[in-house]
Amino acid sequence: MSTLSVPPVPTSPRDDAIALYRAFKGFGCDTAAVVNILAHRDATQRALIQQEYRVMYSDDILKRLSSELHGKLETSVLLWMHDPVARDAIVVKQGLSSETKNLQAATEVICSRTPSQIQCFKQLYHSRFGVPLEHDIEMQASGDHKKLLLAYVSTPRYEGLEFDREIAAKDSKALFKAGEKKLGTDEKTFIHIFSERSRAQLAAIISAYHDMYGNSLKKVVKGETSGLFEYALLTILSCSENPARYFAKVLHKAMMGLGTDDTTLIRVIVTRTEIDMQYIKAEYLKKYKKTLNDAVHSETSGDYRTFLLSLLGPNH
Repeated sequence: MSTLSVPPVPTSPRDDAIALYRAFKGFGCDTAAVVNILAHRDATQRALIQQEYRVMYSDDILKRLSSELHGKLETSVLLWMHDPVARDAIVVKQGLSSETKNLQAATEVICSRTPSQIQCFKQLYHSRFGVPLEHDIEMQASGDHKKLLLAYVSTPRYEGLEFDREIAAKDSKALFKAGEKKLGTDEKTFIHIFSERSRAQLAAIISAYHDMYGNSLKKVVKGETSGLFEYALLTILSCSENPARYFAKVLHKAMMGLGTDDTTLIRVIVTRTEIDMQYIKAEYLKKYKKTLNDAVHSETSGDYRTFLLSLLGPNH
């Protein structure tokens, strides 16, 4: 059972701008038309639609969408209107603002992105919001969580696939001494290794640690740390092994039990659609024996549901 609309025939950004203007006119907004157009346009097309709309109607389409749409649909469409870099900057800024504070969301974005993605959204963050990302982390985060985030956003890390087994063994030893072997925890060592090592190197450390001490590094992190610091370390670890599986788990958790965590659902679907959604869908199916589309279908309704399902694409 699917409520997916058929993607419209290719049109120009100008045609789209006209169609959206018509959808806004009259009594009430034709939200189905808005969803059908915007959910099937990529970042470049969405930017051109915004431009055309401004030229033709001397109006900002984001403001217009904000006044025409409501609730969860408004939140998801407005976030979708930006390109991936801007979305990351916006989610992190909202997470680090005292009014909309959501440190978990800010941590998820920072700790799941590659060093080059972090560099890009850091630059945009500074130019768009007038303050460096580090300043807001300083103001809103605290303790070891803050130290880790600051180190993570400012350390250039290698992005290739090569790793060094000797360094992995050395780091495993250091982590063992800093955690399991010690009374209390030497958090500094965890911060140093987790913020300095590449994804490939961390994956090698996970495997070396298990070989050397018969324990999973994730279990060690859970046993030795807590709160947002633990959450950040686990996000870094999970994404060093398999980012798509990490996001599949985040989505599953958002839809588990009574009620749905729509903030997380929107954030992950909208920010990953143009990055790695196909992989996330495959991991979701593998792990939960159910398609992500079916899960989202049963947890959402109306135009909001149609919008998210259109972003997810075909149900397989």
